[in-house]
Amino acid sequence: MGESRWQQGARGADPWHVGGSHEGVRGQRAHGPEHRDTLAARIRHVLQPHSHEAAAKVDAAMAASTAGIRAVWISLAVLLCTAAIQAVVVGFSGSVSLLGDALHNAADALTAVPLAVAFVAGRRPPTRRYTYGYGRAEDMAGVVIVLLMAMSTFAAAWEAASRLASPHRVTNLVAVAVAAVVGFAGNEVVAGYRIRVGRRIGSAALVADGLHARTDGLTSLAVLLGVGGVALGWEWADPVVGLLITVAILAVLRQAAREVWRRLMDAVDPALVDRAETTLRSVPGVRDVGDVRLRWIGHHLRAECQIVISPDCSAVQGHAVAVMAEHELLHALPRLSAALVHADPEPGAPGEDFHDLLASHQRAS
Repeated sequence: MGESRWQQGARGADPWHVGGSHEGVRGQRAHGPEHRDTLAARIRHVLQPHSHEAAAKVDAAMAASTAGIRAVWISLAVLLCTAAIQAVVVGFSGSVSLLGDALHNAADALTAVPLAVAFVAGRRPPTRRYTYGYGRAEDMAGVVIVLLMAMSTFAAAWEAASRLASPHRVTNLVAVAVAAVVGFAGNEVVAGYRIRVGRRIGSAALVADGLHARTDGLTSLAVLLGVGGVALGWEWADPVVGLLITVAILAVLRQAAREVWRRLMDAVDPALVDRAETTLRSVPGVRDVGDVRLRWIGHHLRAECQIVISPDCSAVQGHAVAVMAEHELLHALPRLSAALVHADPEPGAPGEDFHDLLASHQRAS
């Protein structure tokens, strides 16, 4: 199956896609002489301070959350202004469809509330109970947004069906048409801004909210096309176009729901897993790669990986290889905040299993 236009665009703009702008795997970067392909040089590099300290990670997370909160409140202001302009026109035109669109835009503005709460909650540090932090609040906000999006779709369909059953005359068609264009423009500005910021900071919830705003812009266009039909004497044009637009909105709703569902189910782009495995195999001292698991927590990735090393390595040497593996992953995978790398010794004899003690527990699970 082909990709949607939004998915194709994400290939170039989506910060959590494998083609992001972060530095590549070993051999594609120039870190200086300490990155020569010798185990001793790499151990020295790992033991020296570098840019992946905890403070740098916290600063990056704060910057991402700040960008998300700013996008949310700017969107709120734009949509409230759009709804206010439409409400003024409703007052002297008597357009029920424009009234519905104005209320729809006002309701869409309120989606800023769960998103703002999610971004603020995501700033909180991990606790003894929430050991991974509060990044999942963004995914829960995504669920709320999809539900609001579904309600908006139902409301648009209901309004169109009601108008088809009971047509009524609309006055001041030029003013209504201008207000419809304002509604479309306001929603499209908000949609583009939310989607752009959401992809940059890796927030599926903000991207979903941007798609929601785009559907509201389509609803505004339905009002505009309906006004054009009424001007030609076709009173049925407005509700029929509204029903057709509702079908298009359903397609966008399906796409947004799929993205949020994948986040809730810990789905990632398989290309990211392939890239992680390739990166791990490139690390000196790694003889093989076992399980590689990735998951999103808010707009950051976490990884759990197994590598196979020589059975002759000491605990210190094995730890150094694992740290180097984590270091390479942090460079290779966009939005990766941490990786837990477990080093297993390579079996010295056929059938030897260093995890035999856990075998019964694994079968039970």
